[in-house]
Amino acid sequence: HVDTKNKIWRYYYGKEAEEFERKELYVDHGEITELKGMPASSGKVKGVVCIIHGVKSMDKMKQGDILVSSMTRPDFVPAIKKASAIVTDEGGITCHASIVSREFNIPCIIGTKIASKVLKDGDLVEVDADNGIIRIIK
Repeated sequence: HVDTKNKIWRYYYGKEAEEFERKELYVDHGEITELKGMPASSGKVKGVVCIIHGVKSMDKMKQGDILVSSMTRPDFVPAIKKASAIVTDEGGITCHASIVSREFNIPCIIGTKIASKVLKDGDLVEVDADNGIIRIIK
């Protein structure tokens, strides 16, 4: 963390780091029912959210789940093949998720900024990749 007031770096470890994160970095997203991003591959589907943070978490992905991640990488392809849609926090029209979703012809919304932080495994959502909107149903 950079303390801009005193122009010094501060390093936090253990409990002190957890307390700093809780007080300074946690953002309360409240009761968000809708997220917006940029459409990358059109389509509209409903499904269950599966948050993928890396290769180790891909095993929990089931056929038809909505893959939600900060971004996708080539090693996510086995999970992407099971996905009915992809939603990412980051990315532009030429990012990996955009290209692969068009190749597999599955709806994709990129650049939501907060989807992997707001959505939880098991949430039922509607992905409207024609308009770049993710609606949380339950």
